[in-house]
Amino acid sequence: MKRVACCVLRALSRPAGRLGQHATRNTHHAARLLAVFLLSIASICPAAPGDSAIVLYNSSVEDSKSVASHYFTARGVPANQLIGLPLPTSETMTRKEFREQLQEPLLKALSERGLWKLRADATTREFNLTNAPAVTESHIRYLVLCFGVPLKITRDNSLAEASAEKLQPELRRNEAAVDSELAALPLALGRHQLTSALPNRNYAATNIATLHPTNGILLVARLDGPIAAIARGLVDKALVAERDGLWGRAYFDARGIRDGGYLAGDEWLRKAADVVRRFGFETALDDTPATFSAGFPLSQVGLYAGWYDGNVSGPFARNSVEFMPGAVAYHLHSFSAHTLRSADKNWCGPLLAKGATATMGCVDEPFLAGTPDLGVFFHRLTAAGWTFGEAAYAAQGSLSWQTTIVGDPLYQPFGRHPGEMHAGLLKRRNPVVAWSHLRVVNLNLAQGTSAAEMVGYLNEQAETKSSAVLLEKLGDLQLKLEKPDLAIEVWDKALANQPTQQQRVRLLVARAEQLTKLGREIPSLVAWQELAALLPPSPELTRVKQRLEELELKLKPKK
Repeated sequence: MKRVACCVLRALSRPAGRLGQHATRNTHHAARLLAVFLLSIASICPAAPGDSAIVLYNSSVEDSKSVASHYFTARGVPANQLIGLPLPTSETMTRKEFREQLQEPLLKALSERGLWKLRADATTREFNLTNAPAVTESHIRYLVLCFGVPLKITRDNSLAEASAEKLQPELRRNEAAVDSELAALPLALGRHQLTSALPNRNYAATNIATLHPTNGILLVARLDGPIAAIARGLVDKALVAERDGLWGRAYFDARGIRDGGYLAGDEWLRKAADVVRRFGFETALDDTPATFSAGFPLSQVGLYAGWYDGNVSGPFARNSVEFMPGAVAYHLHSFSAHTLRSADKNWCGPLLAKGATATMGCVDEPFLAGTPDLGVFFHRLTAAGWTFGEAAYAAQGSLSWQTTIVGDPLYQPFGRHPGEMHAGLLKRRNPVVAWSHLRVVNLNLAQGTSAAEMVGYLNEQAETKSSAVLLEKLGDLQLKLEKPDLAIEVWDKALANQPTQQQRVRLLVARAEQLTKLGREIPSLVAWQELAALLPPSPELTRVKQRLEELELKLKPKK
């Protein structure tokens, strides 16, 4: 499929201001570096149209039809591609129910409505998995399951498959996520071995054209969550992010693993963090055994991935999480999507309830190799500009297994060229343009532009004066240039420009640490006291209290 990359020099360059001619040269130089970089990485894919999807709802659940209708209108899905089936109303269904009430009626509808054309032998006994995919022509690539469609297929102990005896005992299971089972439908029309996982022939795909029913895969995701309103809102937040950009900070929570059977999980996370950092996101990677604690300043979350807590924990257990519109969040755990109907159990439901736009999870034990490869996922989503559905299935090594994909599969947060996005935000005077300026800085720093040049760039932008986001970065750059007094001065300005609560915590920590290093004892005491009042019980609060004790002891009058 054709890729488009445009020069962004004009969109991202600005006239000189108070810094004069030298600053002008620096700013233009930074913009030129950005243009060259974007030309080398930007893979802009055409937006996935609504007519590439079918929408399926449970006609036995009124809210399911409501969510389907909302999505149908929001994405402009043709009427012929809206399907209602009477299904069980719980999150689970048996193999028999799946086959007779969902799989076979769906196949019939796809064929009768002219959306799929099947091979001539696809209905004969000779057809099997070793043949080419059963679908020879397809007018759709995506299947959207709506709130009320069951989440998982329960184990059928009566199912006996001779080839299953060759598998390891722990893999002799046939329960599965409904999404993952349907994703394999174009390959063998459900007649593949149901015991254990089916290898995804499209794993780590680099060409989105291969992610198609004629190549054996249907991109299945669901609009779901604890309540129907959350499910309905997933497409709304996706559309906002497609219009204004997915911005914010990226957080990756690895475990510091360097060898052993779980190394792959950490390597995926470290690779994902590197990809996203190079893409221009302000990125934090925690490479220690513990997960983020309750006191971690998790602010303005655009992207998140971590592991391995059983239930939502740390900063994600707060009453409010600072998710940005369009945020993609995933926590790797064997039962992260055991239910989607809870706002406080497991991970997927709580993440969605607190504002995430897209997530993934496992309905039952997948084993590590059966979970999404996060390095592949975040690369395809960001640098390659693929849709959420495309990125999710390129990252999945197994089908007919345990992964559910939750969110609008057509969601394409990075499908527009950054220069076009930046120019549009400036024209509309949208304040989120500050995040685009931040990306300019990070992209140039990644390419070797000096911190001094990027200080010049930020000082040239009118938005910097009133943006806590840009002022925080400017302070960070001043610190990098070994100018702590200037850093503190700029952070004070950031604190005066309405930072979010968690950004305020991070700014106060940075400020307090530098004041302490500079020996400014009274101001640093005040800063640590302010932090102590803001932090919940956590390792961070313990450290702050230790700093306070040290300062108070030092300031205590000597007898």
